Amino acid sequence: MNLNQVTLPSRDIAESVEFYQRMGFDLIVHSRHYARFKSAGDATFSVHASKLCNAGETVIYFECDSLDEQVAMLQGRGIVFAQLPRDESWLWREARLFDPSGNQLCLYHAGVNRLDPPWRIR
Repeated sequence: MNLNQVTLPSRDIAESVEFYQRMGFDLIVHSRHYARFKSAGDATFSVHASKLCNAGETVIYFECDSLDEQVAMLQGRGIVFAQLPRDESWLWREARLFDPSGNQLCLYHAGVNRLDPPWRIR
């Protein structure tokens, strides 16, 4: 099976659309209660209007080939990061931020360690 998309709760669709477009994602579907974006390859994700946002419990990961440059570019667009890029013990380099509804996002670069870490089950 191939993962189609992830849908995040949004307190304000217009605010979410502006945020994710500023991050560089392409808006492909938009209504009063819903928006879908295309990321690299065939992956998509969406936001859906919700009064009950249990944000922060789920983390959405977006892989970046040039993480530090991507973070610098987004900071130039006014995106604020909760954690700037740093090397983690699981061999990924990660930066973290929150969208306007409080959903946690992780921009990362893992290279071969994403699918083939040294501790992978063989």
